[in-house]
Amino acid sequence: MTMYTDIVDLREFYESGLGQAARRMIRRRIRTIWPDLRGQIVLGVGYTTPYLQPFRDEAERVFSIMPATQGVTFWPPGGPGLVALGDEADLPLADMSVDRVLLVHGLEGTEQLRPMMREIWRVLAGGGRVLVVVPNRRGLWARADWTPFGHGFPYSASQLKQVLRDTMFVPERTGHALFLPPLRSRFLMKTAPAWEEVGCRWFKAFAGVTMIEASKQIFAGVSRKTQQPAKRRLIVPLPGGAAPARRPAGSGAWRVSEEP
Repeated sequence: MTMYTDIVDLREFYESGLGQAARRMIRRRIRTIWPDLRGQIVLGVGYTTPYLQPFRDEAERVFSIMPATQGVTFWPPGGPGLVALGDEADLPLADMSVDRVLLVHGLEGTEQLRPMMREIWRVLAGGGRVLVVVPNRRGLWARADWTPFGHGFPYSASQLKQVLRDTMFVPERTGHALFLPPLRSRFLMKTAPAWEEVGCRWFKAFAGVTMIEASKQIFAGVSRKTQQPAKRRLIVPLPGGAAPARRPAGSGAWRVSEEP
């Protein structure tokens, strides 16, 4: 399936009537999952600028990183730029530096799925949350190749949950949006709220997008039966003044650090 990663195409879609309707419906659902982000640092990965605007006046900081393979566009208009171009597998951020990550138009098109998700895990603070929005493989929008949701690899809810578990996240909540048929019809766009209400109640399996909020898994549990007694670590100087490891400068203790 052809990848839909060009920034010009994405921008033109969201400037169209159909794109604006899709943005309103998805943004409304995102807002129900994240109703209050006061004091939070929010990062968007992928093409997220159509969905970040409501958080700008609420969160402590909002910014976005667009994949280098996709391209970048300036945002927000009329103000300081809050978007950077970067490698989704090597985010230019410190460890545990953001509270929320919104991932849209990213997972279904990346060729670096695991590295990208591990980077999101790395930059999320303890207790941080990621909200992933992907095309639903059973929905009509996954077949509409005139929209960005009709390109890349669509996911079912169970497939997306497995991806999250495999990359050290714990799925917490599942949402659905975009029940409006992907047609350029003014009548359908005007009735979009009604489509959303009926779809969320009766036809969740056929939503255009699936979204799952997941928390950062800090460690894996170990059962009591298999748990081994803790071992004491001794550091013994080697002959001639050599040592098995270098102690960090200015530190009074030896440290062992591991990355996830």
